[in-house]
Amino acid sequence: MAREGVSRLRPPMSPSSSDILLPNGRTIRIVEGGDPAGRPVFVLHPCPGSKLLYGVHEADAARRGIRLIGHDRAGYGGSTANPGRAVADEASDVRAIADSLGIARFAVWGHSCGGSLALACAAALPDRVVAVASIAAVAPYPAEGLDWFDGVDEANVVDFQMFTNDPLAWRLKLAQDVREMRGETVGQMYASLFGFLSEADQAVLTPELLAFAHAQLQDGLSPGPEGFIDDHLSDIRPWGFEFDSIRVPVQLWHGTDDRLVPLAHAKWLAAHLPRAEIHLEPGEGHISLFARRIPEIQGWLRSHF
Repeated sequence: MAREGVSRLRPPMSPSSSDILLPNGRTIRIVEGGDPAGRPVFVLHPCPGSKLLYGVHEADAARRGIRLIGHDRAGYGGSTANPGRAVADEASDVRAIADSLGIARFAVWGHSCGGSLALACAAALPDRVVAVASIAAVAPYPAEGLDWFDGVDEANVVDFQMFTNDPLAWRLKLAQDVREMRGETVGQMYASLFGFLSEADQAVLTPELLAFAHAQLQDGLSPGPEGFIDDHLSDIRPWGFEFDSIRVPVQLWHGTDDRLVPLAHAKWLAAHLPRAEIHLEPGEGHISLFARRIPEIQGWLRSHF
C-alpha cells in the first residue's frame, strides 16, 4: 500500500508500466520485470536512457527470484522534469517508488550515469538499501587529484568548454543533439557510436542489444532534451553526499578498456570507497560490462537479502 502523500496512477499505457504521483505534483513512470514475487532490485539507466529493461537481464532476474524495477529519471520518458536536480535527488525518487510499491528493503544497480546515482542511494538510504552495484560510473567534478577530462572524448571536452563560455549555446546544442538522436535508425545509432567503442564493446553489440539500446534511447528522449541536459548538469554540480558516509555493501565495476568513461575515474572512486568491493575488469569496455556481467552482479545483490 502507498504511504500517505504518494499515490499510483494507471493511465493508458503498456500493462507493465505505471505512474507514481509525488506530493509535489511530479510523476515518475516505472516498469517491472523478472519475478513479480522476487526480491526487489532497482535498475538506474544511463544518460540518455529510460525505464526499459533488457530482456536478458529480466530473464536472469526471473531465474534468481529478483523483481527488477526500472524508472524514467526526471525529464526522461514519462517522468516529469526536475530542473536543478542533484545526483542525490535520485535517492529521494527511488525512496518514493519503493514507498508506493510497499517495498521496505531493496538493492540497486546502475550503469554509466546510473552508477553515480546508485552510489547516491547507498549514501542516502542506508535504512532501505541492502546492497548497491555501481557500473562504469564517472567521478564527481571537480575531484581532487583527478584530471577529469584526461582520456575523455574530444567532443565532450568541446561541449564542456562551450558550457563554461556560453551556457545558453551549450543548452541549444544539446537540444539539437537530442533531435538528431531521436531521428536516428538503429544503424545510424551504431555508426555514431562505432568510433568511440573498444573492441570488447563492439563484440557484444548483437542485434538484440542494439535494438534494446535504440528503444531505450528513443523512449527516454521522447519528451525532449530536459532529462539529458539535467543529467549533464548534475554530473558537474555538487553531488549532495559524501562517499565516506556510505556503509552499505557496494561493488564498483569498471572495464580497463572503457573508452567512454576513463579508467582514472574508477580508480578515483575506488580510492574514495574504501569499504567497496572493486572490480577493475581487464579488457572490458563500457557496454561489455552491461552485456556480460549483470547476471553476476544480480546474483551478488540477491545474496544480501
